[in-house]
Amino acid sequence: MSFTARKLFFWKLKERELQLGDRTLIVGILNVTPDSFSDGGHAFDPDRAYARALEIEEQGADIIDIGAESTRPGSVRISEAEEKRRLIPVLKRLRGKLAIPMSVDTYKAAVAESAIELGVEIINDPASLTIDAGLAKVVSNANAGLILNHMRGTPETWAKLPPVPDVMGLVRHDLEAAVHRARRAAVDNARIVIDPGFGFGKRGEQNFELLARLEELSSLEMPILAGPSRKHFLKQKTERETEFASAAAVTAAILAGAHLVRVHDVEGARAAASVADAVARCRRPE
Repeated sequence: MSFTARKLFFWKLKERELQLGDRTLIVGILNVTPDSFSDGGHAFDPDRAYARALEIEEQGADIIDIGAESTRPGSVRISEAEEKRRLIPVLKRLRGKLAIPMSVDTYKAAVAESAIELGVEIINDPASLTIDAGLAKVVSNANAGLILNHMRGTPETWAKLPPVPDVMGLVRHDLEAAVHRARRAAVDNARIVIDPGFGFGKRGEQNFELLARLEELSSLEMPILAGPSRKHFLKQKTERETEFASAAAVTAAILAGAHLVRVHDVEGARAAASVADAVARCRRPE
């Protein structure tokens, strides 16, 4: 059995620099939405969101990723004003309260700009600059970090999309184009992380193919984030079984070269990552 050796990167953020590749960094998910796929409504109230954010940090997350607009299949887009209404009160409460960097999951430039003003250091664009290209300039001007997540189609159309002949070929091509878009807006390479976008317009079985071929993204010479946690292609009979499936997918992603994993269950992912990292460190040289 062979595993992909991770290249070492130093990810430049607004206020700090994170080393990627020595161990897997855990990105804890905080949804402040009423309708997210896996935990919608659980932290919709700003007080509950604040408490959950502190808990995520305490459980060992290296980054917290906050989302105010659901991207579950079939979800409807919300306005900039509504996204800010959900997000801003939470960011105001969290500003200066966390030792770990905050990321905001948004494709809207205006939302990203407001978030950065409130201490956010990373923008996680679920659409890789295909919806609002102005987001890249906001990131560049603020010297923030940028995650480019591959999305095929939109949540409204995902159920109707057919499989593609070469899913990894498509993802690699599109992410390379996204990196070029970011670079044209003066976003430095050292600020970019790429994400293959498990479940974002890929049919069920093709997500497994994407996971099996994840190492091919290393050809782009960028840090890789993988977010298979609780995605529909991993769904089991019970929530507990789905968490085990998520941990298995996280482990597979790490052994295929992922530098960061985006998860709901921070404690479980941290345990899985510690084992995967130990196995990877014992990897025999080529």
